[in-house]
Amino acid sequence: MSRRVFVAGVGMIPFVKPGANDPYPVMGAKAGRLALADACIGYEAVQQAYVGYVYGDSTSGQRAVYGLGMTGIPVVNVNNNCSTGSTALFLARQAIEGGAADCVLALGFEQMKPGALNTVFNDQPSPFEDFEAQAAELVGMPDLPLALRYFGGAGLAHMQKHGTPLEAFAAIRAKASRHAARNPLALLRQELTTEDVMNAPVLWPGVLTRLMACPPTCGAAAALLVSEDFARRNDLRTDVFIRSQAMTTDTPGTFESRDMMALVGYGMSRSAAQKVYEDAGVGPGDLDVVELHDCFAHNELISYEALGLCAEGGAAGFIADGLNTYGGQVVTNPSGGLLSKGHPLGATGLAQCYELTHQLRGTAKARQVEGARLGLQHNLGLGGACVVTLYQAN
Repeated sequence: MSRRVFVAGVGMIPFVKPGANDPYPVMGAKAGRLALADACIGYEAVQQAYVGYVYGDSTSGQRAVYGLGMTGIPVVNVNNNCSTGSTALFLARQAIEGGAADCVLALGFEQMKPGALNTVFNDQPSPFEDFEAQAAELVGMPDLPLALRYFGGAGLAHMQKHGTPLEAFAAIRAKASRHAARNPLALLRQELTTEDVMNAPVLWPGVLTRLMACPPTCGAAAALLVSEDFARRNDLRTDVFIRSQAMTTDTPGTFESRDMMALVGYGMSRSAAQKVYEDAGVGPGDLDVVELHDCFAHNELISYEALGLCAEGGAAGFIADGLNTYGGQVVTNPSGGLLSKGHPLGATGLAQCYELTHQLRGTAKARQVEGARLGLQHNLGLGGACVVTLYQAN
């Protein structure tokens, strides 16, 4: 990176169930104000804004940002499926690193409806046509919702390839609940056991129970990124910076491998992580804390391997040995992750940034990872895009 980019402020509102939320402009403005207050600077200092959401009309980003002020700055609307929030962060970081701006707001929000995700513009070709065709061949199950079929199919592929027991996915969800119990901003804070998860209503026999899937959620989160010179001139905090970041999209291997894990982004995740490790000169063994994309327990498990946290085929042992939580090798999703914290699509990547920033500041309170210095963020969107970001305490 040519210029170091610092996280001067972060903000996040509590995630809630659909129907319990404020309208998206209210949620977005609240999160933005919290990030500005955290940075101790006014909105008039912001030079650009990148605003992410998936389910909303064009220029909804302006509607939310106008709640902070109408200063005439460029506002860019971002939609990259579930990786939308981190894509906004990626663009904000690029603007600062490249010298186009010194103070940029990345904001994400989502006002969701109850129930499974679905497409909206059904009078047009779906971006998932090729994915759907291969999923139909590999797993069938046409009556299941799209995301459940894809990520459940990826988990099933791991089970068939490596003998992974269903209990491993249940243990991930139980771990998420224990972490979320310490997070006042999480949607689901009730602690669960592995047995609770196994005994939940079955969505796909032998593959998935209801508690292994994240809930539809409404919420917003934001981050204010600044250059080092700007931070010094304005006496802003410089305790956390982005050490490296990479964004990847699908390659022909997504389809040529004929593997459901590849279809849901395993290759994108592995490639983005490798780029970050190589650029930063670190390895997965150097990480203290990771916020990764656990839209389903199945995706958290395969992401352990994609990100290099354990060897290929070693995820079940990694979980059984407690290496993915406090006292283990690396704490994964101390926030509770998407499974327990919630998953408002446009806000998710920025909520991960919020969590890791507080972890590296040492201000995560009851969920603090002791001595955290390096934190990795992994945010994935089907169709597809993956953003991996490495944060470091300064």
